[in-house]
Amino acid sequence: MGTIRLGKRTESRTPRIKDFVPLASLDDIVFGGWDIFEADCYSAARTAGVLEPAQLEQVRGELEAIRPMPAVFDQRYVKRLQGPNVKKGKSKRDLAEQVVADIRAFKAKHGCDRLVMVWCGSTEVYMQQTAAHATVASFEKALDESDDAIPSSMIYAYAAIREGLPFANAAPNLTADIPAMLELAARTKAPLAGNDMKTGQTLIKTIIAPGLKARLLGVRGWYSTNILGNRDGEVLDDPESFKTKEESKKSALDYIFQPQLYPELYKDLCHVVRINYYPPRGDNKEGWDNIDIVGWLGYPMQLKINFLCRDSILAAPIVLDSALFLDLAKRAGMSGIQEWLSFYYKAPMHAPELYPEHDLFIQLMKLKNTLRYMQGEELITHLGREYYD
Repeated sequence: MGTIRLGKRTESRTPRIKDFVPLASLDDIVFGGWDIFEADCYSAARTAGVLEPAQLEQVRGELEAIRPMPAVFDQRYVKRLQGPNVKKGKSKRDLAEQVVADIRAFKAKHGCDRLVMVWCGSTEVYMQQTAAHATVASFEKALDESDDAIPSSMIYAYAAIREGLPFANAAPNLTADIPAMLELAARTKAPLAGNDMKTGQTLIKTIIAPGLKARLLGVRGWYSTNILGNRDGEVLDDPESFKTKEESKKSALDYIFQPQLYPELYKDLCHVVRINYYPPRGDNKEGWDNIDIVGWLGYPMQLKINFLCRDSILAAPIVLDSALFLDLAKRAGMSGIQEWLSFYYKAPMHAPELYPEHDLFIQLMKLKNTLRYMQGEELITHLGREYYD
């Protein structure tokens, strides 16, 4: 999480964030979850091949002790996956009640004071809001009727939020960002964050694009392509799941460049996103970006980026950060959308009347100022006149 500056630059107060705010200790965290496969976490990690076997052996006992609970899963929403460890129920309401029972049993078994749920499941097919999502009452009626408008992720979100748990959506699918979930979160005082963890290519976009915008360099085109061979890549090989991811990945540039304010620079931007499933690459994702830039007097330039990254290595720390900060938000009495956690997400949740903030540097400023606010410290605006007046 790094450090946080407090007060004036002359004061040299820069504690680590973990020492500044009362985050839960890593020694006090118990992990658990659901999966459509029965393998324990050690076996699953060996199969995934992300970490070296010697590293896994150091925590083998702890990982083998974590066995997934049977999952809520419907292949209509994730068409390229199937597995045996799946719940059965007479309705989606029944499945939601089973998840609630799992939450309560896990809490009791491990003696936990608090819980946080993060949806890390595969990207579901593209969906839009319907009447079923409008209110808690309409959503619960849809659960009773097993309405197709409720995918598996929403069942988990409903169960968590109904129990008052902080909930984060690490995937791009429509999940907690519907009026029914916001109404329920207001009722149970549950903090919410999402959507879609920002780890690879979109992370780079939200670093590079603000710089181009700040110097008012025009952009005619931004072509992005990815290859990855893990289960995420297999799922995204389905056009309907890819559509969900594409919408999440493409939105950032529109909001950063503000083409309605700078039409001569960005109005005709051609933005193309491609994802290709390539099994030999495994979890080692590779992203290529070609950016066609326009400078002074209309002279064309190009920027090319080749990012060879490791998907899970980038994602795991920010899943943990999100969980720790959401737990902090709950203890601080903060509920509903936690926009200050936008720093971690491709498609940040935001109030309906606002546009989302995608600039990574503004997002980080918002996050750190929220922590300063929590602790009664002066907010930092970077005006700096006090050093010269």
